[in-house]
Amino acid sequence: MRTLHNVYDRQMTLIEGAKQMSVLSLEIAKYLLRIAEQKSKELGIDESIAIVDEGGNLLAFHRMDDAKLGSIDIAQNKAWTALAMRVPTANLAKAALPNGESYGINTTNHGRIVVLGGGVPITWNGKVVGGIGVSGSTSANDVIVANAAIQAFEGLPHARIGFN
Repeated sequence: MRTLHNVYDRQMTLIEGAKQMSVLSLEIAKYLLRIAEQKSKELGIDESIAIVDEGGNLLAFHRMDDAKLGSIDIAQNKAWTALAMRVPTANLAKAALPNGESYGINTTNHGRIVVLGGGVPITWNGKVVGGIGVSGSTSANDVIVANAAIQAFEGLPHARIGFN
């Protein structure tokens, strides 16, 4: 039986002489989607879940059967926002209010900046390497689901990944 750690080890094996490798592979992203879906089911909610790589490109996406159609774009933009701003999207909400220090930030970047909770940067070794965005429920639930995936990522063996 293939275990996640075996798959992870295979994905994270560095190629001799490589200058850089992406920390997030499709295999890891699919694992994080499964963790997020499992947490969504535990909460009794249907979510859209997006993972972007370090360049902000969509790496993996999953929409649960009854997730709202509007949550598709929101989840992807939450993931992108978390990567681009290097903070959880929930951290932007208060500053984006009228009279806040970042009022209007959600209108920048062609409207991609999302200030609702549920977007969390994916970090490794102090570097933001991607983002996860979850949408379909309340911001509080979206954050819980995203953080479940983040905790799973942080629990993976990272000793063999990085930069030469």
